[in-house]
Amino acid sequence: MNWYIEVLKKYTEFSGRARRKEYWYFALFNIIVSFIFIGIDFMFGTFNSEGGYGVFNTIYSLSVLLPAIGVGIRRLHDIGKSGWWLLIGFIPLIGAIVLIIFFVKDSQPGENQYGPNPKGA
Repeated sequence: MNWYIEVLKKYTEFSGRARRKEYWYFALFNIIVSFIFIGIDFMFGTFNSEGGYGVFNTIYSLSVLLPAIGVGIRRLHDIGKSGWWLLIGFIPLIGAIVLIIFFVKDSQPGENQYGPNPKGA
């Protein structure tokens, strides 16, 4: 839970590096909270089955958009890639596969152009 809170605290920080643990714990808690809000949408009848979205989940998703982009960019920096690589996710299927491969890679050892290795801190 601490990793999730830390990412939310750094919601507009796009520089620096984020280790795998930070990224994947944020993703895990993000999915869990999303499912909770989907359940709330079903309970209140605000889920649109045709569109596949609900009011509460949409508000939550928009509120964590900047932190998710920030941690994704910092994760790419950790492996020595530019944050612009995040845009490859717009290519259907192939983009998502490439990003998953990038996000599971281990950190670049030592310092790189984006800062010191977060594992050393």
